Amino acid sequence: MSLANLTQANLDAWVAQARRFTLQGRLPDYIPQLARVDARLLAVHMIADHNRIAGDVVQPFVLMSVIKPFLLLYLLEQLGIERVFQQVGMEPSDQPFHSIAQLKHDERHPRNPMINSGAIALTGLMPKASGTERCEAFRRWLNDRAHTEFILDEKALDSVRSLPNQTNRAIADLLVQSQLLDQVDVAIDTYNQFCCLSGTIADLARLGLLLAKPHAQISPMHQQIVSALMLTCGLYEVSGTFAVKVGLPMKSGVSGALLAIVPKQGAIACYSPAIDTVGNSVAGLFLVEKLSQELGLSVFR
Repeated sequence: MSLANLTQANLDAWVAQARRFTLQGRLPDYIPQLARVDARLLAVHMIADHNRIAGDVVQPFVLMSVIKPFLLLYLLEQLGIERVFQQVGMEPSDQPFHSIAQLKHDERHPRNPMINSGAIALTGLMPKASGTERCEAFRRWLNDRAHTEFILDEKALDSVRSLPNQTNRAIADLLVQSQLLDQVDVAIDTYNQFCCLSGTIADLARLGLLLAKPHAQISPMHQQIVSALMLTCGLYEVSGTFAVKVGLPMKSGVSGALLAIVPKQGAIACYSPAIDTVGNSVAGLFLVEKLSQELGLSVFR
């Protein structure tokens, strides 16, 4: 079975089923801009040999943590495997994505690139420029490689900047102590700007193709590494559960964005802003699990 077997009628029926799960989640009220979004929104875009779309597909949204695999990919392409993994580990975490306790337990070395400490540490590998210059270089690289139209959502960034951001600052302080960062403010600003890159569900699906299929400008080994870490770490402490249930590399963000990679076939992008207590889109997870099981997409089949 494959994504090519998906009919529009089946997708529409499964999206209709998934809509009821929007009522079971919550909006991330600690970020004012995200707390004002319509929790009933739901969109899906699949790219394989043909495209399938359904739902509120024109609604733009910020990527939040869905950007993390692509930050990793970008730095692997720029600096290579050895240098990147001196900065961050490859092990799954059993703690929330912003856990300070996890970082302290691991002697101030981030466990993986898919949690906040890992992504913030990776900014320490970037040129000693401002957060704005770093974000613009990264944004242009993404749009060039994936043929996307991501922009920086200034309103979302202002919303994030309005917060005390105490947890991420505490994480950055620990990373300075372990000499993985030298400037807390620049690291936090870089991280915030990356998370506030915004696009449509079609942009997110095209981004997934950077990992799903051979790409003339991207190393197959780097694709493999990022996909493996998405499978084991991309949904935080429930990554193992969904590796069993779904069997696809996935990454979520608290905006409700969810991306699944179907290796050698294509990508499944979902957006539904109502999230669970872990920070994963409730309807998005239902839909990806349904697609994987009905179409036999698991990499372990």
